[in-house]
Amino acid sequence: MIIIIGAGLSGLLTAYRLKSAGIPFKVLEARARIGGRIHTVESAQNTPVEMGATWFGDSHTNLMVLLKELDLNYYEQYMQGTVFYQPLANAPAQEIQLPSQPPSYRISGGTSHLITILSQKLDPADVLCNQEVTNISYQNNTLKVQAAEVFTASRVVLALPPKLWSKKIIFSPPLPKPLTCIAEETHTWMEDAIKVALTYPKPFWRHQDFAGALFSNAGPITEFYDHCNQDVSEFALCGFINPAYKNLSVEDRKSQIVAQLKAVFGTQAAQFLDYKECIWSNEVHTFETSDPPLLPHQHNGHEIFRPPYYDERLFISSAEVASKFPGYMDGAVHVGNATAQKIINLHYL
Repeated sequence: MIIIIGAGLSGLLTAYRLKSAGIPFKVLEARARIGGRIHTVESAQNTPVEMGATWFGDSHTNLMVLLKELDLNYYEQYMQGTVFYQPLANAPAQEIQLPSQPPSYRISGGTSHLITILSQKLDPADVLCNQEVTNISYQNNTLKVQAAEVFTASRVVLALPPKLWSKKIIFSPPLPKPLTCIAEETHTWMEDAIKVALTYPKPFWRHQDFAGALFSNAGPITEFYDHCNQDVSEFALCGFINPAYKNLSVEDRKSQIVAQLKAVFGTQAAQFLDYKECIWSNEVHTFETSDPPLLPHQHNGHEIFRPPYYDERLFISSAEVASKFPGYMDGAVHVGNATAQKIINLHYL
């Protein structure tokens, strides 16, 4: 039995590959939901808005190959028309035209559609939620995994960010000190991000030949984009705000965001149907404090994560450890495929 800890993209993809190879496994997820940092929620009028991973590009070939394999569509991020840039808090937003650049894409139906399709390839009993792992012990070629229940495994995959398993799971015998030190100092992608989305009855910005994009040095919004669905039948704006605003109340935060949008896009920006936000540093299964704070992508893709440990029975996975595009969805796909292949090769030796 293989135990995969974490039901995010890398963990579920590893499970899907093992399922196809006929190798038994269980996926343990600490949350009550699957997907990890892929988290699409329904806003007003069933509009899907992304609170987590959203965009990818042409260079993310591992993800694009997987989407084709699963028969999932994607579409180009809308960036037509005027883009706004706000250099200073006391300066009005400037209309700018972005230079030609490679397109970004979004998954049709929301990024969580990818998670849903992967989970549907598995049996319901393959994935267990509300199973936060606290201890892993290794003895006599067997691993014992302590969560809400106790599981016995021939191999274990750590498909969650290194900082989380290094600080929240007790390993016996202890893992090598250099590995745990690097893991504790590895930045978890999205852990300090705040995503915000506002849903509207119509895409008023498109009617004014605006792209719906805003880049600001002033805040609270730092970058915002058109978030309409592929058919342009559901309308939203979505993006990031400065993490410093997490200390405000929801109403104060929303009020300042709406005021900024009104100043840039006009009074129609205040006529929204719904407001959604996700403060990822409040997510206990994503964020773990660091002292001092870590730089973005710090130690992501570090080579120390690549070999298996405990006599080739403990594998380290998650987007952060990928050798290609670490921290991105493409990295999660790359490492999920690679981890599954290593286990398959060892299983059939």
